[in-house]
Amino acid sequence: MDTSQKEIIYPEMSAITTQPCGRLSPHRSSAPKQKLSMMVKIMYNPRNACHRNFVNENYGVDLPMMNQRQTAPAPTQKIAKGVTVPSLSVAPPSFHLKKVSFPVSKTDAEKGILNLIERGLIPRAARITLAKPPILPQAAPLHESHEKHKKPAADGGVESKKGEVLAPPPYPKSGPTSTSSKGRRGSKGNIAPPPSCISVISPRKSKLPLIQAIQKRALSKSSSMVLKTAEITSSPTFQNLSLEFEIPIRKGAIDYTALDLQGFKNHCCLFWGSVLSFLEHVSNFLKDYAIPSAIVKGKRVMEIIPDFELNQRPTREEILSVIKNISAVKKLLSKPGQRYKGQNGTAVAATKIQALWRCYKFRKAYITFRQQQWASGVIAISWLVHVHRGRVRNTLKESRQRHLENFYIRAKHLAANWNRIRTSRRTIIHIPSLGYAHSVREATPDFTIYQGTQFGRLCEIRDPNVDVIYICPYPLSDEMLHYYNTFLGLQPAVISGSPKDIGDLQDRFKILTPEAINSFPNRPMSLATFLKYSPKTIKRIKKLIQGTDAYIVGGLLSQDDLAVADELDVPILGPTPEVAQLYSSKSGSKRVFAAACVPVPPGHYDIYSRQQMLEVISQLIIDYPEVKRWVFKVDSDFEGNGTAFCDISEHLKCYPWLQREIRRYGPEIWKLQWAQEPALAKISQELPGLLAQHAQAVNEKRFPTWGKFLQTFVSQGGIIEAFPPSDSITSLKVDMLIEPTGEISMVSSGDQFHADGPLRSTGTTLPQCSIEPLVLNRLCLQIGEACRSRGVVGYFSIDFVTFIHPQTMGQQVWAVDLDLHYSDHLALTQVLLYVTNGTLDCKLSRFECQVIPSKPKSRRPPKEPPQPAMVSRYVAMSNSIRHANFSLIYYNVFLHMCKAHGVGYDVQQKEGTVFTLFEDHKRLKFGIITIGEHLQGVLMTFAQQLFIIYQELSAPNMHAETNFKRAVQEIEKILGVTEQNKLKFEEEEEDLKAQASTK
Repeated sequence: MDTSQKEIIYPEMSAITTQPCGRLSPHRSSAPKQKLSMMVKIMYNPRNACHRNFVNENYGVDLPMMNQRQTAPAPTQKIAKGVTVPSLSVAPPSFHLKKVSFPVSKTDAEKGILNLIERGLIPRAARITLAKPPILPQAAPLHESHEKHKKPAADGGVESKKGEVLAPPPYPKSGPTSTSSKGRRGSKGNIAPPPSCISVISPRKSKLPLIQAIQKRALSKSSSMVLKTAEITSSPTFQNLSLEFEIPIRKGAIDYTALDLQGFKNHCCLFWGSVLSFLEHVSNFLKDYAIPSAIVKGKRVMEIIPDFELNQRPTREEILSVIKNISAVKKLLSKPGQRYKGQNGTAVAATKIQALWRCYKFRKAYITFRQQQWASGVIAISWLVHVHRGRVRNTLKESRQRHLENFYIRAKHLAANWNRIRTSRRTIIHIPSLGYAHSVREATPDFTIYQGTQFGRLCEIRDPNVDVIYICPYPLSDEMLHYYNTFLGLQPAVISGSPKDIGDLQDRFKILTPEAINSFPNRPMSLATFLKYSPKTIKRIKKLIQGTDAYIVGGLLSQDDLAVADELDVPILGPTPEVAQLYSSKSGSKRVFAAACVPVPPGHYDIYSRQQMLEVISQLIIDYPEVKRWVFKVDSDFEGNGTAFCDISEHLKCYPWLQREIRRYGPEIWKLQWAQEPALAKISQELPGLLAQHAQAVNEKRFPTWGKFLQTFVSQGGIIEAFPPSDSITSLKVDMLIEPTGEISMVSSGDQFHADGPLRSTGTTLPQCSIEPLVLNRLCLQIGEACRSRGVVGYFSIDFVTFIHPQTMGQQVWAVDLDLHYSDHLALTQVLLYVTNGTLDCKLSRFECQVIPSKPKSRRPPKEPPQPAMVSRYVAMSNSIRHANFSLIYYNVFLHMCKAHGVGYDVQQKEGTVFTLFEDHKRLKFGIITIGEHLQGVLMTFAQQLFIIYQELSAPNMHAETNFKRAVQEIEKILGVTEQNKLKFEEEEEDLKAQASTK
């Protein structure tokens, strides 16, 4: 056995240590040394019988028998591997957090409470109450210091120093108390000696005193050994029965001498460890913030302990909730820098400064990193978008190039077979699409209605070899479909002259609406775009045109028209989209007119900046001082929406000075640039303010100020041209057709009247009577040749103005506009030809139809039936009659109302009025056509019927938006001019007769 330090271990007793043998005195003999060594070995071996006897004789303690274990021999059979004990259920983590119930089986319950606590089935902080508690709480005996060394008496009492014998203290019946239960562990009824019976000897001292102590105790082993006990004192009763313990903490230190703390400790003896840990957290918190004094509420501490045992770290709110003087503590906590006044305040302040600096440094580096990361992400995304956009652009470019190549191939086939196709059975697909730019479509309210006002295209079924498929930009109601079914069934009655011969031609025409309109509501898209994304409508059109010759007659063509044509595999009677978009603009039309060498108003085109606009208008005022009004037109607008005008000569302050300068220099010198420079400087300086104050837009809702109009003007480009310098101006509309074979023809012409201002057309009168037919035909053919040379095919329209020039007193004709698409005027002309079965000769400006004379009223039957005769007819028609109250009544009610007032059509005499209805959702406007024998009578009838409709639609106290009044006033003005011309013609005829009689 090694001579190093050894221990003698007793149950719940201190160890007796000895000093190493090498430190004994050198004069000792070897025999005592061996004996002492043997005794030490015996004392250190608890299994030795002498050791057990020695302890029993000296201390009255019976040690348990600790025999050597006998190892059983290993089984010879094969060892079974695997789990032999079934797994015990363990509570999941959510058991304590979510407070869910966990089933405990009867077998688990039999294993004991400790087993359930270790497995987590019972929380460690739970308060367990047993039905029959094994230990009853009772006051524990406390020993006084003066009774510590009293000897036990023979009768079980205690002998005091004076020889008095005290009665033995009574013990509890239920069992040992909590203070004595630890000392009795491992014994069988014997009482463990008090701690004073065993002395502890320092290992530095010699072992001789230990031997002497053993010999002295051996002499007195005959006396009976009794347990030294102290006088049992009753436990102090709780002074605070309401559990309101107030524990003081001063300068971060707990006052352990406080009575409330002692009472609180006795009350919480079962979980005092958790309570003490929590109080230490509170004291550390108060010490950190240098709180001088605080009082802790014990009752609140007991409420928080269960949560504290689970979390093991109280929060700031929990700590503050147990403090009674919380207002004073919070006031100190709210002071800036209070934390740095407490314990380790300097270190905390230094740590805080370092942390803030590191945070700032790392934050700055992180922000830089995130900025770089964001920049790299933006660059990457931009690059991906750029690559994807380029890929899509290339795909679209290839697709459009393929569509264009197929368009040219089908156009050549249509031109080669046109003479056969136009005389044989064919199907015409009418798509009245307006492929304007997105900015124009977006700025035009009710753009869809503009694409749905050409129902007159359906009337091309008057040719028995033609079937029509009309694509409508909005769904039609049953009322509208019934009206057009009845209207188109008039053709047999018109031919025979009998109203009874109305037929049914529904198999000759189809009205289709693309389903994509429901997918893109309230989107100002072209009709071709809607049709492009409507596969069901495309499929139906393919079935309708299967096996027949077909071609498309569109509107203003765009790329989507080519895509639709490529999908249907049919040709288009029209130019390429690039040609149509270019020469339909105001600047493009000026190029065509210049190439055709036709007279145009003075002006300039392709203006794209404000400075250029001011320079151009200043030069035009100097070159043409006789022009009073100048017109500004945006390139890509239509229907007069992008038009403005200004009467510059009336408001220009230097205009009188300009006229004096012109007279002073003379016409020849005035053309020189040096003579015009002062005038240019004055006019350019005065023009901006003049235009801002006096320029007026035709569409004031869209352009309420000159600034907004000028912004659109310079962004999209435009032209400036002179308004005719005359008080009597007539506008004309001529529709042309360039066939695929190159043949040019006039299909319609009429004089316009303007109810919405001098620059916006409301309707026309047919045939035109303002220009000599030969002059008009020559100008139109020249423009047609210029268009054909630029690849224009199909329908297009030309606008002219004519007036009497004030200087030459001769008739002047100007070409002012060109539209390369099917016009509304041509659609009304198709309706006119359908209901009259007449012919329009534009070369002679004559419209004739065949009329069967009415039967005579005599009783005698005629010898021969009356033969039909060709008679001339005049027409007044409009497709933009508006009235806000028109949407308040149904179409059937409107038609019956007109019938009650005698507004109708006579299919036998080819006279009367017919209506064209456009849409039944908003019902903003409708079309009207009045046919009569004389122009003056037609205009009077037209005005009279408009007045009747106006009275029926208008209420006395309602002010609805309408153009009825202005239309009637314009017609009355035309009637006055017509009457004056009639009187002049009569006077000229009388003069000619007088001259002939004198001769």
